[in-house]
Amino acid sequence: MPLPEGPLSTLGERSFGVYVHVPFCSVRCGYCDFNTYTADELGEGATRATYADTAIVEIERAGRELVGAPPVETVFFGGGTPTQLPSDALVRMLAAVRDAFGLTDDVEVTTEANPDSVTPQSLAALREGGFNRISFGVQSAVPHVLATLDRTHDPAGVPQAVRWAREAGFEQLSVDLIYGTPGESMDDWRASVEQAIELEPDHISAYALIVEDGTAFARKVRRGEVAMPDDDETADKYVLADELFSAAGLDWYELSNWARDEAAQCRHNVLYWRSANWWGVGPGAHSHVGGERWWNVKHPAAYAQRLAAGESPRHGGESIDAATARMEQIMLETRLRAGLEIDSLGPAARAAIPDVVARGLADVHRDRLVLTRSGRLLADAVVRELVE
Repeated sequence: MPLPEGPLSTLGERSFGVYVHVPFCSVRCGYCDFNTYTADELGEGATRATYADTAIVEIERAGRELVGAPPVETVFFGGGTPTQLPSDALVRMLAAVRDAFGLTDDVEVTTEANPDSVTPQSLAALREGGFNRISFGVQSAVPHVLATLDRTHDPAGVPQAVRWAREAGFEQLSVDLIYGTPGESMDDWRASVEQAIELEPDHISAYALIVEDGTAFARKVRRGEVAMPDDDETADKYVLADELFSAAGLDWYELSNWARDEAAQCRHNVLYWRSANWWGVGPGAHSHVGGERWWNVKHPAAYAQRLAAGESPRHGGESIDAATARMEQIMLETRLRAGLEIDSLGPAARAAIPDVVARGLADVHRDRLVLTRSGRLLADAVVRELVE
């Protein structure tokens, strides 16, 4: 089903990005609720060998549907583990995005990767093919924590993978961490943060472990095999990370993200937080263009079958009304260090601001509301007070 003309007419008013979902993993991590699969979970028509060709069909459809779209400013390959595919497959998909829409001169092109899923040769091929940013899923520097998370890499090999990426010429390098894993001590977390800093990345993401329904972790919690993360200890770990990152010259720009400077911020994620426009390619991928949001069928085999039959992989969608857009703006922009524009809020939300400030949860900088560190720890509660 094509998009209405209204959203298409406003497409050039905001940044435009493309997300490419690669749903393959070597092991399904117990905490993960993303739309990912190991090789033995998938049937015919959804293999690693054929995936790039299938995704390119959707990219070409997108190019025909969004005729006149502005050049793409950011491309993000996520998953899953995109580097489970050969580098030439990822480069071909990026080339298809370039052919369909064009890329800006300063385009940011990111791939996620596990430290044990890259080689000097694969990284060099990605860089030559147009990728200029890489995000390594490090999660922890402590073997027993990685084992609990079902991560497969040896933490001793992480510096080597980072060095290879630097030698290949990647302009920006990011490291992802997770805190709050059952059995992770404060010393364990400190060791992970300190190792991440020693890698001298341009960017670090640190996320609290969330036990999602339907995951192996949730089942273990129900059976009493592992304990739910303690909220107070999780907050202490966030504070420790923020202190150490700041001391190392990495400043927060979003609740869970720190960067050396503005140029090192993940522009693709900022595009999400600013409710800009993006097309999501792949099974289960979500898209947003001009107030229209839609999502693809989840299973890779069904996704491949639809495209092979000349059909859209779209599974559902919705139009975002003004009230929903305002609520989402508050939810997303409150997370940013740039803060939330006060004049954009309704009367009830503005009336709540003095109390939020008096409790030390936020400050007012010129015309924007910016969370303090205490406010960052209670961001969801602050949002609830601001949403009318």
